[in-house]
Parts: sequence; C-alpha cells; structure tokens
Amino acid sequence: MPAPEIALTERFQSAFAAAFGPEFADADPIIRPSQFADFQCNAAMGLAKRLGRKPRDIAADILAAVDLSDMAETPEIAGPGFLNIRLRTDWVAAQAAELAADARLGVPSPERAETVVLDYSAPNVAKEMHVGHLRTTVVGDSIARTLEKLGHTVVRQNHIGDWGTPFGMLIEHLLEVGEDSAEAELLTTDPNAFYQAARGKFDASEAAADGESGFAARARRRVATLQSGDAESLRIWTHLVGLSKEYFHRIYEMLDVTLTDEDLAGESTYNDQLETTCTDLEAAGIARISDGALCVFPEGFTGRDEQPLPLIIRKSDGGYGYATTDLTAIRHRVRDLGADRIAYVVGTAQELHFRMVFATAREAGWLPDEVEATHVKIGSVLGEDGKILRTRSGASLRLMALLEEAVAKARTVIDELRPDLSDEEREQIAHAIGIGGVKYADLSTAHDSDYTFDLDRMLALTGNTAPYLQYAVARIRSIGRRAETAGVTAAAAPLVVNDAERALALQLLEFGPVLASVGAEYEPHRLCAYLFSLAQAFTAFYDASPILKEDDAEVRAGRLALAQLAERVLVEGLDALGVEAPQQM
Repeated sequence: MPAPEIALTERFQSAFAAAFGPEFADADPIIRPSQFADFQCNAAMGLAKRLGRKPRDIAADILAAVDLSDMAETPEIAGPGFLNIRLRTDWVAAQAAELAADARLGVPSPERAETVVLDYSAPNVAKEMHVGHLRTTVVGDSIARTLEKLGHTVVRQNHIGDWGTPFGMLIEHLLEVGEDSAEAELLTTDPNAFYQAARGKFDASEAAADGESGFAARARRRVATLQSGDAESLRIWTHLVGLSKEYFHRIYEMLDVTLTDEDLAGESTYNDQLETTCTDLEAAGIARISDGALCVFPEGFTGRDEQPLPLIIRKSDGGYGYATTDLTAIRHRVRDLGADRIAYVVGTAQELHFRMVFATAREAGWLPDEVEATHVKIGSVLGEDGKILRTRSGASLRLMALLEEAVAKARTVIDELRPDLSDEEREQIAHAIGIGGVKYADLSTAHDSDYTFDLDRMLALTGNTAPYLQYAVARIRSIGRRAETAGVTAAAAPLVVNDAERALALQLLEFGPVLASVGAEYEPHRLCAYLFSLAQAFTAFYDASPILKEDDAEVRAGRLALAQLAERVLVEGLDALGVEAPQQM
C-alpha cells in the first residue's frame, strides 16, 4: 500500500528507463502536490540539461512511456513541461480501504531497524526546571515516540547536571539545615530556593573572607572530598540527587513525557572515565598542552583572530569540562549502546560546541563515519516583548508554574462551556487541553526557531492548535457514540466518491510518508502541519457529506468508516507528538 507519491515515483522511474535508457531509472521524478491536479511531475525541466532537449518534448516522451492507467487519468502537459496528474477516484478508494485494514496505518517498516541514542531534557540537580527546559523535553520526547512508531529502538539519555563544583556548597548547606528539615524538602518543591540559599551562604562567606572554617572554604574542600570518592559525601550527594528526581518525576508526569529513572545518564556517569579520554586523545596525538590546558584543535575551526580554535578537554587546574564529558559519552554511546544514530536535543547556542565535539570524536575514531550524529538545535521561548520569557522580576520562569497556569486557564474555559460534565471529567479535559496546547505550540514551530508564548493562542479552538485537533477527534467520537445509539455500523471500507471524501482520503494516505520524514529529519513541526491539514480536510468532508443524516444506509456506513479512519490517524499522530486526545470537549 504505497502512498501516492511513492507509487507515482516508481511508475515514472520505469518510464524514464524505457524512454531515455536504464541510466535514468533512478532520476527523481519530483512528484509534488499541485493546485491544478492532485500531483505534478516536474522532472522534465531537470532532465532537459542531461538530455539536451526541450522540456516539453521530454514531457511528451515521458507521457508516452508512463503507464498510469490503473491509478490515474491521462496526465496533461502544462507550462514548460509539467505533467499534471489526477488520480482515479476508485484507486484512491482502494488505497483508503487498505489503509483502514492496516494496523500500522500506512507507516512503513524500516529496511533496517536502527538504534537511536537520543539525548534530551537534561535538567540540573537541585535547580528548578524553567521554561528553557520545555522545548528540549517536549521536542526530544516527540522524536523518541515517532522513532519508536517507525520501528526503531530508542535509547533515551537524560544527561542531567549532577556533578561538579556546585555540589560542594549544596552538600554543606544540606548538612547545616539537616537532611530531614523543612528546608531540605524544598528540593522536591522549590529547588531554586534551596540552591539560592546555598549560593547566598557561599557568596556571603566569600565576601566576609571568613577563612578555612568558613562556608566557602568547606564547600571547596567538599568538592575535592566528593570527587575523591568519600563514602559519606557520596551518600549525601545520592540523597540530593534522589530528592531532585522526585521533582523531575512531577514535571515529567505533568508533561506526559516518557522519560524514567532508567533513562538518567548524568554527568556523574562518566566521571571515572574522563582521565582515560584525555590520556587516549593525547596518546593519539590529537590533544596537546596549550597555555597549561589539554586541548584539541579540530581542523576547520578558527576564532576571530583566524587562529585555530581550541576545544579544552582538561583545564589548566586539572578539572574537566563539558567537552570531556560529551566526548566520553559519545564513546560510550557508540561502543556500549550500539548507536547507529545519536541526536542531541540541545539549545542552538551549543552549535559550535557540538560541531567541534563531533569532529574530535570522528578524528579519534570514536564516532565512525557510518554513525550519524546530529545536533537538533532548539530555539528560545519568547515573551510578548520578543525577549526570553521571564517573570516580571526578570527571573527565569518556573516550568511548573507555566504548566499550572495553562491547565487553570483551560479549566476556566471548560467550566464555562461544559457545566454538564462532572468535576473529574472537566479536570481531565482541562489537563489534556492545557498541556496539549503548550506542547503543540512548541512542536508546531520549527525546533531551531524562536516562538512567542501566548496562552490565548495556544488554547484557541481555531487555527493550528492542539485544541482544534483535539476537537476534531472529540467530534468524530461523538458521531461514533450517536451512531452506536442509532444502531449504525461503519462499513468495512471507507466510502470515497465525492470531492470532499476524496480530499480527505488523499490526506489520510500521506500519514506514513510524513511520519517517516519526521523520524529521518527530526522535525515534529512537519507532523503538526500535516495533522492540521488533515483536520481541515475532515471538517470540509463533514460539512459536505452528512453521516448520520444520510438516508442511504450504505453511504452512511461508508462515510462513518472514513470518519473513523480519520480519527485513528489523528489520534496516532497526536500520540507521536505526546498530545492526548480526550474523549469529549
């Protein structure tokens, strides 16, 4: 059951071979949707240069060689050599019937299932997740869900910040307030408050120059003690991490993302391997000492002074940085996790860092040419002023506060529109709409672009929003409930006769190719655009083709089957995005 573009591509490539020789069998027919027909073959212009002939003459030869009799009307040559193609309605109907019978809804199985290591979310221990973590978490989780639906194995890696200098002051602060104190509970309710209290003590101690017995000096000693493997320091560190994990759970549950404790792979995971990374790079002649630090100078990277740009893997004081950890992680992900692909869902600001890390890992042989490494660049969430979204005081906006506000706003609307529902039902719907609206607004924007956070727009029932798609699903489910009450049963195959039915069926046939494209390119916004077009096609179909009011029983059953197929595809697509489709709205 190939999608129309795939079926047409195969037919036209056979025609190219027959008309111009076997060396043209793999030429791209450039099949695109057309406003003048269903599709257009735009190959003639590209082949003109290779063949040294006029595009319209080439189009005529293609037309004479291509056999579309079972699937399309005779194509028409238009303009400089476009071939306009209108599919036969009976062919579209047959494909829709196959789609309805397919448990995978046309989603292709991969030629070879891959292991994809996906690095996303990555909050810091003892710090509250802010709005900047929203996109890395939501986009990463959608990519993970999509890849799994395509049949790949996804190894989630939540590379949390759980090691380094701040833990000295955090451990000392926890010891002072007590591990069972109310202040310690802030780590699960308001981590920033705990962190800021520790930071405040540290800064005050520094300013007072209170010597070796002061808080700052103790915090520094604690870092060294922790890194040396001291059992008591590690126990307290483990306790800190555990409390933060409880907080992460609350956020991930609120967002309905698929990350679990098993996916945690923080900076500490690689701590005992960092020196080996440095030693191996130095032994291979890839790293050298520069200004007291051990550096790699990957080829092709220069600074503003046109001098080679260093990637520091061991600082002059002997400490390690992000580059060391990331190189060690790549080695582990390829060698131990068996990655065929690695994707890092991280902010755009880290682009240069990852390019240099990838180049170094390839030079070291830790990232073989056959393993694809991609930085999925994440843009910023902006406020109405066009700047990074923050509170009025200028602080980073707490992610939990943002999510709670979205649900509360959705609840206000639901309470007004559906007072007939129980309190529990309204609460569930408000959560689905509020969280779905926030996630979808994020996902519907190209991940490397910034977008403005606007709750009113996110929760609107019109436009390219989650509530618009959720309402389309709820509407179809309502039709299904009324049909069941009236004793109307859907036909085995969808009815595809009139233009509105045909347009909806054609949209449904695109689901598999779109999902495959999203998984290959890591671009969830393309799935959002598709689902929005599908929901629009359903609305047009529903307006033009009455279902339960139709007198003809066969027509009624066939239209119901088409509507229910649309519901299945919408629900599956929304699930790939991590957006819930409530039963009613």
